[in-house]
Amino acid sequence: MKLTSWRTLVVFCVFHLSLLYALPSVPGIEHTFLARFLPDKKINLGLDLKGGIHLTLGVEVSKAVANSLAQTGQNLRTEAQEEAIVILRPRLVAGDMLEFVLPRGEQQAKFEELLAKRFPELVGGASRAVESGQLRYTMRFTDVHVRQLADMALDQALRTIRNRIDQFGVAEPDIRKQTADNRIQIQLPGISDAGRAVQLLGQTANLEFHLVRDDVDPAKPALPVGVAVYPMRDRTDGAEKSIALDRDALLTGAEITDARPSFDQTNQAYVLLNLSSAGAAIFERITGENVNKRLAIVLDGKVYSAPVIKQRIAGGRASITGGFSTAEAQDLAIVLRAGSLPAPVTVLEERVVGPSLGQESIDSGLKASAVGGITVLVFMAVYYGMSGVIADIMLSFTMLMIVAGLAAFGATLTLPGIAGIALNIGMAVDANVLIYERIREELRRGLTPLAAVKAGFERAAVSITDSTLTSIIAAAVLYQFGTGPIRGFAVTLSLGIFASMFTAVFVSRLVFEQWARRTGAKGLSI
Repeated sequence: MKLTSWRTLVVFCVFHLSLLYALPSVPGIEHTFLARFLPDKKINLGLDLKGGIHLTLGVEVSKAVANSLAQTGQNLRTEAQEEAIVILRPRLVAGDMLEFVLPRGEQQAKFEELLAKRFPELVGGASRAVESGQLRYTMRFTDVHVRQLADMALDQALRTIRNRIDQFGVAEPDIRKQTADNRIQIQLPGISDAGRAVQLLGQTANLEFHLVRDDVDPAKPALPVGVAVYPMRDRTDGAEKSIALDRDALLTGAEITDARPSFDQTNQAYVLLNLSSAGAAIFERITGENVNKRLAIVLDGKVYSAPVIKQRIAGGRASITGGFSTAEAQDLAIVLRAGSLPAPVTVLEERVVGPSLGQESIDSGLKASAVGGITVLVFMAVYYGMSGVIADIMLSFTMLMIVAGLAAFGATLTLPGIAGIALNIGMAVDANVLIYERIREELRRGLTPLAAVKAGFERAAVSITDSTLTSIIAAAVLYQFGTGPIRGFAVTLSLGIFASMFTAVFVSRLVFEQWARRTGAKGLSI
């Protein structure tokens, strides 16, 4: 097959593929019979166009570090027991220090060897002797480990929030972290219920199962060792009361593999849990050993329900009841399914953008693009004649490819993105202008139309490549360091640059060469 035939086939395929991806974004197409034959992807409108919610969340990474330090204390006690070393009362002091007691001072060398070998992230001052020859240690994480934990907590919070938003059903949210101040910025286009969104995203979702201590009065000021008081909502009147639980959790939400809202025989909503194989085994053992006792289900430090264990429960399924509404059960299932946050988050900024502002922006942007596009089309047709008409056709092809690219990549169109489209209208014909002027020079030198076309495209390619390369570099920098709207501009600009290069250099050359062959010595209208 000839080279021209191959180029024609490529143009034919690109045009039809662009048309295929661009059509779903045309208003009204989704309600026609064509929709069943078209891709599901279409252009999504950003927060500044569609309206929605802008949130800035602060992640309390210090809490994540404290939780990790407390867990390290428990791991340290377990590791020491395996080496026949007993340590007592590992607990947090001042939030960032771990304190524990080594009752047998003669095991100091063996214990510190264990510390150095298996817990290099812990450092501390010299131990000091207390009663009966015991040794008390006060340790903390190294600064490097604290920074690593902070970064991991921020990354985990970002992933968890993204999972929750994806399951919440928000199209094209913009979520990004700010490492410098431990913040996460979120834009939720199309969402108007700010309260529900904040509750969904801010809920830590730390799920634990504790045994209820019915033998302990939670109102007493002095509680037995290992017992804590938790708040619990009364299902009958909604009032909050106190309940005494064993402080140590028997099972945590880390073993949850799935959570779904469901309804009981009275049409009351609850959350059905599926546990992992390890969690199912633990849950079966817990329920088997504590028949006729109450098991409290604690979420974020609050007891949701405390049912009586009537028999051993096998199969790895459990449920959370608590007088939920349908929306509450749905949201709770989402946060449990997406995973718990590594640390509490606080809402630092909350803004609701109305859709009226978005529609005004769309109308203004479309009007500006239409005026600019018509002006360019008229100028090219008047100044370059038939060649200008070809450039106008190439411009329309470029716009089609931009729309198709935005839809195919699932990009979000923002107000700066519309500005990028308007800018691309002018940039799209820039390469044509360079090529046309070069062809004019070659024609004035006496070359035949076909030779002038070939020389014009080849010699203008250097200038076009230089200008394209610098524009791509600028777009890449904007995308890498810009925020959501700026990234939208960079994406639109990049798509426009590649599309205009394809139409101006590849498609236009094919058209001009065919035209020059057919006109021969009659020349070109340029």
